[in-house]
Amino acid sequence: MSVSEQQETGAGNGARTGTTGRLYGVGLGPGDPSLMTVRAVEVIAEADVIAYHSARHGRSIARSIAARHLRADHIEEALVYPVTTESTDHPGGYRGALDEFYEEAAERLAAHLDAGRTVAVISEGDPLFYGSYQHMHKRLAHRYPTEVIPGVTSISAAAARLGKPLAEADEVLTILPGTLPEEELTARLASTDTAVVMKLGRTFPTVRRAMERAGRLPEAHYVERATMTGERTAALAAIDSDTVPYFSVTVVPSRIAAQSAPQPPEAEQEQGDVAQGEVVVVGTGPAGPLWLTPESRGALAAAQDLVGYTTYLDRVPVRPGQRRHASDNKVESERAELALDLARRGRRVAVVSGGDPGIFAMATAVLEIAAQDPYRSIPVRVLPGVTAANAAAARAGAPLGHDYAVISLSDRLKPWEVIAERLHAAASADLALALYNPGSRSRTWQVAKARELLLEHRAPDTPVILARDIGGPEESVRTVPLADLDPTQVDMRTLLIIGSSQTQQVRRDDGTEIVWTPRRYPEK
Repeated sequence: MSVSEQQETGAGNGARTGTTGRLYGVGLGPGDPSLMTVRAVEVIAEADVIAYHSARHGRSIARSIAARHLRADHIEEALVYPVTTESTDHPGGYRGALDEFYEEAAERLAAHLDAGRTVAVISEGDPLFYGSYQHMHKRLAHRYPTEVIPGVTSISAAAARLGKPLAEADEVLTILPGTLPEEELTARLASTDTAVVMKLGRTFPTVRRAMERAGRLPEAHYVERATMTGERTAALAAIDSDTVPYFSVTVVPSRIAAQSAPQPPEAEQEQGDVAQGEVVVVGTGPAGPLWLTPESRGALAAAQDLVGYTTYLDRVPVRPGQRRHASDNKVESERAELALDLARRGRRVAVVSGGDPGIFAMATAVLEIAAQDPYRSIPVRVLPGVTAANAAAARAGAPLGHDYAVISLSDRLKPWEVIAERLHAAASADLALALYNPGSRSRTWQVAKARELLLEHRAPDTPVILARDIGGPEESVRTVPLADLDPTQVDMRTLLIIGSSQTQQVRRDDGTEIVWTPRRYPEK
């Protein structure tokens, strides 16, 4: 049986057969009646019953859009909400009052369908996109033959009225309700390429603050009553919160489109007059995009220039219009100076670092150069990232669950004598240890020396975690006794975690091994 035959008979969706009517969810578009689809007009013409939602004042936007297509012999069902934004004394609260209303409304429509009448529930925008119809659909579509007629959304209308593309190429569009908490809005706005925030009205002050905190306010546009009477568009920053109705959205449009759009001469002059930009040092975590924080993701997307070690830059998606400045791993100071020079010329620069930029990474190099006279006035921010130690510990269990020390075994920037002294101090204090940069092609003896030193303070069976390429395609996590630690199994992509005297290692029933350090330390 074809899809169309299923729709006609209701087969395949649990619908009743015989004389029952058909349910339609009809999208009417954003407000202008001329933007209704041909199919929407046809369905309204065929329907016996026209149902629409409204507030208690009785005025229905959906009905006003479809008014010219309603006939005198249409049966109209006004589904009047018992509450909208006000409080209620319903024993189930606001949600309980609405759920009861939806159940009652669905049964009113079911009575018409059982009598063989065709019912069209009309809805502004698209019926299944934040639409009131969806509550009827959930309660009735499995009982009756049903068809949903899509409509032009307010999002599409807003973009069209602004004349600005929503997304281009690989950009990600995020649609957010303004009713989210401010912190959640801020995080999502910071991490996405483009965005639309709906349901403004009373939420507008929160949305505006979130835009500002996420650094998106200069890009944001405001659209009120798109395609309707009283339509208004403006920069979001210029809007007075006391004038914002519910039927308004804010749009952060495509950055790619904005970069490629022709600039008027005065705009080019303004850009040329910028005295300085800024440098943001971004931690990408131990591997790919899954480890990025929303703030870091947003900073990488907003940057005009990316500066970093080639391996770390390769983790960042290529974006049209961004310049990428890749270099070798051993030129930290040169990278920092390049980033600050670009910022001094008015560029927004992201210095890309692995892990957390403040732990054996690029933040120190940038701040050292930024402290010098030519660069002291350039804004520099450091954004945290998931550290290699934290990522490795999570894969193993919780070996860093109590006090621990983080030490680099690389003697490229400090003498081995200092490293040995710190290993002695941390081991004698019975701290768990996270050892970075344990070995490389040119450094092959440090791991063996560190093992020898640590065995002066730790039992031979102390758990040692070898975590390699965490989050990457060659990830491996192994636990061995300290006495059996083999230096030939350790390279620059490996991080070592050495347990304290209290660290536990257990094999669980499913065969997996977990390692953890208790949070309680025994009294002497």
